Amino acid sequence: MRSQLASRPSPAVASRSATTAPPQVIDPAEDYVKLMASLFDLEAIRALLSRPDMSFIFDGMHGVAGPYAHAIFGDILGVPSEALINCDPSEDFGGGHPDPNLTYAAALARRMGLSGPTTDEPPVLGAAADGDADRNMIVGRRFFVTPSDSVAVIAANADALPWLARAGGLKALARSMPTSGALDRVAAELGLPLFETPTGWKYFGNLMDSHLLGGANLSPLLCGEESFGTGSSHIREKDGLWAVLCWLSILAHHNAGTPHGQLIGVSQLVAQHWRRFGRNFYTRYDYEGVDSAAAADLVDRLRAMGQSFSDAGFGPSNPQPLLDGFSLATIDEFAYNDPIDGSIARKQGVRLLFADGSRIIVRLSGTGSEGATVRIYIERYQPPGSDDALLADATTALAPLVSLALKVTMVRELTGRDQPTVIT
Repeated sequence: MRSQLASRPSPAVASRSATTAPPQVIDPAEDYVKLMASLFDLEAIRALLSRPDMSFIFDGMHGVAGPYAHAIFGDILGVPSEALINCDPSEDFGGGHPDPNLTYAAALARRMGLSGPTTDEPPVLGAAADGDADRNMIVGRRFFVTPSDSVAVIAANADALPWLARAGGLKALARSMPTSGALDRVAAELGLPLFETPTGWKYFGNLMDSHLLGGANLSPLLCGEESFGTGSSHIREKDGLWAVLCWLSILAHHNAGTPHGQLIGVSQLVAQHWRRFGRNFYTRYDYEGVDSAAAADLVDRLRAMGQSFSDAGFGPSNPQPLLDGFSLATIDEFAYNDPIDGSIARKQGVRLLFADGSRIIVRLSGTGSEGATVRIYIERYQPPGSDDALLADATTALAPLVSLALKVTMVRELTGRDQPTVIT
């Protein structure tokens, strides 16, 4: 998509050129392609995509990603046009909702075998970007990669990303508080600082620019949010197509010497990651359009529960036994003291932290006149050791904690909603 923006004349010639200079038409995809070519080994990715046993599909969701996808995946990497679906931008996003998740990226989910049997074998790698191309979804053949796992896998395979090697390697990692702790475990093993921030990319931007503000140099920095945002210090915003190129680079790296027919795919790559770091089973329940007063009551009740929990003498050294063997170690409300500019962000979500590392997080979003969205994040950690436990079905593994979350939050009773609007 070409941006027809007139170039801004310099103040010295503005009066003369404003009526005589023709508008300059630019193609922003050209600059973006140059940036990606400086970050990735596109020849290695092209070699991967040319393998007979490799296949790839990208869903632009009728957003702005389409022209960039054609320029990079099609023109440079040789991906056939039929594998670039919904890549024609539309003002109404083709009548759909351009959110890269399994609910709204239904066409991609079907092609990847994630919503029932398929006539043809699904591609090895599938990806989608949202309306403005800053968020992304990664899926494998009949396999969904959570955004939390996606950023952790990218960080653990940073040696497959050429620009990071040229920059001396990663210096820091960061995630939003609701994002699972998968990235924390990578940071611990790699000996890197890990920053847990409120939701909002501006907090990552501060970390990236720390050295410009008199602090430590934390770049290159990788970061991510569970809401399908992944990025790094190459720009000060999440970057959906960059994340897809990271996955293609990692697959190229791991398959550089594999013979035809033995290609390591997405599910195998993620399983290797879990065997090394353990698995953070994770899901998010969104209740959209909830009455704002009812949503506020739900959070106020959890705050009061936290006070009662402390008053009763419970805490990390004396956890409170609950249902199904869970022991509650902490109830608090997340606050963040920005280490770069000293600002403090309070009331960023109520956290129920359990002795085994499991978490239930409750946050409100969009508390305006049209109602609120209640988000409940549910996470359980499975340490490495047992393949049966690591590779278990996520819904089954999380079922006891989901049940507990629904009981503790009383979301059904307080909102009148039997089911969430979206589960991711």
